[in-house]
Amino acid sequence: MNDVEISTDRSRLDVDLIYGFLSESYWARDRPRSIVQTSIDNSLCFGAYIDDEQVGFARVITDYAVFGYVADVFVLDPHQGQGIAKQLLQAIIEHPDIQGLRLVMLATRDAHGLYEQFGFELIPGSERVMTLFAIRDDQ
Repeated sequence: MNDVEISTDRSRLDVDLIYGFLSESYWARDRPRSIVQTSIDNSLCFGAYIDDEQVGFARVITDYAVFGYVADVFVLDPHQGQGIAKQLLQAIIEHPDIQGLRLVMLATRDAHGLYEQFGFELIPGSERVMTLFAIRDDQ
């Protein structure tokens, strides 16, 4: 397996690739490209790269103080099953700008097991919404 690099350098993001993936996803199928661009511009974004080619993406919508929402997490099909999504989530959890958040949320239809590895739990009564309380133990 090639080395995976996780970067928050927004200038490296392949917006066409991100839009292409999201336009086929169950959660963002009808999202216009202009909205994808705006969401990238206003989020803390994480790109996953192999040999400088983008193979994955995730973003955090946050106030950088108390709340974050993990969104649009994906790894391109040929690269799935290689632990890249785990590396993206680990980079998010460890990112300095995320430290100290009191609540991080996300919604998923089919990746509960991935997020549970990082401490996320389903909100009681929900099948999709998951939460993680306090990124740091000293909160």
